[in-house]
Amino acid sequence: MPTLVHEFSWPDRVVIGTIGAPGARTFYLQVRTGRQMVSIALEKQQSAQLAEKIDEILDQLITLEGNPFSIPAGTPVELVDNDQLEGVEEQFRTGAMTLGWDPTTAQVVIEAYPITDVDTDDNGDSLDENDVEAPEMLLVRMPVGTARAFAKRTREVVGAGRPACPLCGYPVDADGHVCTLPEV
Repeated sequence: MPTLVHEFSWPDRVVIGTIGAPGARTFYLQVRTGRQMVSIALEKQQSAQLAEKIDEILDQLITLEGNPFSIPAGTPVELVDNDQLEGVEEQFRTGAMTLGWDPTTAQVVIEAYPITDVDTDDNGDSLDENDVEAPEMLLVRMPVGTARAFAKRTREVVGAGRPACPLCGYPVDADGHVCTLPEV
């Protein structure tokens, strides 16, 4: 069965955003080009790591002699996107992700794949081929300035969650916190 690829080569918008209150937020990677839009759910840690790795790639490219790809050291102001997510319809929940660099187009490349289900039903029988959905993936190619802006926004969104307890380091919920200090 061929893989359904949601491809965005020069997206108009690519952002991480959330729905829900801190402590119960769902993170989404949302990409739009014109009227085509895809939103995939992912974990907070996946979001944070994606931003970190994008910045690492771009920082490494800056060190190349002459910076041949004109990588910005900071986020271009004109690319900052602080708007809310647009109408979210979850395409899939992200499992594996890959991150890369395409030197032919000077773009950061993100591939996201859904969490895969078990190939057997509860009785241990193989599932009928007609019951299995077509595999799909999200492929996003974004220019370096957009990638910097994406990473900056993602760090801000991840950091906007519940504050950490200064004593134990665990998140403090709005309705209180029972500190579990380690015994000395």
